Amino acid sequence: MADNPFLAPYDTKYEIPPFDKIEYGHYLAALDSGINQKKAQILEITSNPDSATFDNTIMPLERSGEILDRVATVFFALDESNSSPEMVEIAETFYPKYSQFGDEMTMNDDLFARIKTVYDNREGLDADHKRAVEEYYKQFARNGALLSPEKKEELKAVNTELAELYLTFNKNLLNATNAFSIVVTDSTELAGLPASSVAVAAEEAASRGLGEGNWVFTLHAPSRLPLLQYAENRGLRQKMYEGYTTLASSGEYNNLPVINKILKARTKKAELLGFENYGAYMTDNVMAKTVANAENLLMQIWKPAVARVKTEVAEMQALADAEGGNFKIAPWDYYYYAEKVRQKKYDLDESVVREYFAVDSVRNGIFTMAEKLYGVKFTEMPDAPKYYPEVTVYDVTDATTGEHVAVFMTDYFPRASKRQGAWMSEFKGSWQNPDGTSSRPIIYNVGNFSRPTADAPALLTLDEVETMFHEFGHGLHGMLSRARLKSQAGTNVDRDFVELPSQIHEHWAMEPELLRIYAHHYKTGEVIPDALIEKLQAASTHNMGFTTAELAGAALLDLQYGKLNATEDVDVEAFESKVAAELGMPAELTFRYRSPYFKHIFGSDGYASGYYTYLWAEVLDTDGFELFKEKGIFDPETAKKFKENVLEKGGSVDPMELYVNFRGHEPTVDALLRNRGLIGNTVDLSSKSGK
Repeated sequence: MADNPFLAPYDTKYEIPPFDKIEYGHYLAALDSGINQKKAQILEITSNPDSATFDNTIMPLERSGEILDRVATVFFALDESNSSPEMVEIAETFYPKYSQFGDEMTMNDDLFARIKTVYDNREGLDADHKRAVEEYYKQFARNGALLSPEKKEELKAVNTELAELYLTFNKNLLNATNAFSIVVTDSTELAGLPASSVAVAAEEAASRGLGEGNWVFTLHAPSRLPLLQYAENRGLRQKMYEGYTTLASSGEYNNLPVINKILKARTKKAELLGFENYGAYMTDNVMAKTVANAENLLMQIWKPAVARVKTEVAEMQALADAEGGNFKIAPWDYYYYAEKVRQKKYDLDESVVREYFAVDSVRNGIFTMAEKLYGVKFTEMPDAPKYYPEVTVYDVTDATTGEHVAVFMTDYFPRASKRQGAWMSEFKGSWQNPDGTSSRPIIYNVGNFSRPTADAPALLTLDEVETMFHEFGHGLHGMLSRARLKSQAGTNVDRDFVELPSQIHEHWAMEPELLRIYAHHYKTGEVIPDALIEKLQAASTHNMGFTTAELAGAALLDLQYGKLNATEDVDVEAFESKVAAELGMPAELTFRYRSPYFKHIFGSDGYASGYYTYLWAEVLDTDGFELFKEKGIFDPETAKKFKENVLEKGGSVDPMELYVNFRGHEPTVDALLRNRGLIGNTVDLSSKSGK
């Protein structure tokens, strides 16, 4: 225990976790110590003979749990990005025990009584402190503080069950993803694929001990998507598509039974807490307030998107027919023919475009954007601790004063130990100390971008470029936070507001002014030509019907799950088909995520009945970016307003109030429809703000 690095503040620069000193045996021991420490701190709060106040109840609660925070942030991060059989075994104990302690804390009658006293006397507190008290009260009530002792025990059992089910779902998904591969032994089957994709497939084959003349494709996006987009072999495309859309739906790693158990447990949880269904529970404390409000927004996007899909499919079918293809466009043809239509209409070949988007160039783009907008500079820390050799660590400083702002880490490439997708999180949050000094955050971005090959650096697709800007936007939300309280800092905001900072920064990725700074040809160093920029601009809404309908469809499927009160098993595949039929989903596409690999909603409760938030936030980000377009994308005054009213404030102020302070008005869906090149009616979000 004396050697356990989690038990004391780290002695590293900026308190970066000393990853090289962390051993598997440290996690559970530190978890137990952290729980015991926090129990003692809570007992100290509840034993205070003085009447409950913000300073003697909320503030010590804010500052409690130092050991627990250290071990949990590291374990959660590495379990997702650098897992191993040992981590999987530890997780089976770690997650349930962590969940059980969370229940014990939020169902502590003595602690809740003190919080309620502060809540009942909250008038007169500073605005952010008042909001914090209200959030604590709501959090405890939503976690069962108002239930009878018997009902509390029932809820604890349900929460423990859900924690275990989420663990099983994620383990199945990772294993199923790694279990699938397509081995190609005939080079003629690779016709149409970019050289970079073929090289990656050859390297994957070599890593598996297969000799020359073999190519291996996996379900990881950098392998899957180029095959679907470029492979001339229709059978190969179909094999990849079906492999992906049946992922974790049968056999050893079947998530369908897990989903049913999750749905039943969520039904029980909603019932215990007095909600009509789980969707009502999950939307009650965010901007949308109700499932109906979220559906209202989605349907006004879904309808014009589906209309656009019909146009897109007609263009594809005409092209396929002209080439002599004797078939009807199927879902595994969509990416391929969408790319062919783009090349024909806009003379734009993404395999050529990628040559201007090497990963280091794009990283220079996000850093340049941040410095020009917010005055922060990124300097690599080559000797800093890192949890995997490919991680890069940066010291983020104020470009004018040199003051330390944050630590930022990037981990961009896929591996078997990392789950799919891209995300941002933190190893340490930010807050203001009693003496007025600030504890600054440690933020990281994780991706699964195209790997470098022996002959070329990592060349990113346009989608990967946008994803890097997206996750960096989340990172800026964490890095630039100036909220006083840890519980309100950074991304601790309403779930349907959290995507605003990420999505608004995607807009800069393809702006000509920034492209000319960061997009350089990886071989020649040539700046991206204006003619190519013009093509990118012209094609910016290409295939947007598919992209939008795929996303909106998945969000609507999620909301239908939230409205279920499942007491018996649900035929998941039949349920998906029923939702698709009711929506009028075109036969040529499916949901962005099928249920067995819809990690957002079944791998945790983070986005359950909340996948709509990406489109909800896009209403905000497209409306907000129009102000930058009007004033100039690097206009100092506009950037300052966004930084001060959104990025720095975190959850210390009502989100719609923050948005209006920045933008000057509440948004409608008009800007989203304009940005995506769609046509539709408008919906006013003001009545959904909870104001």
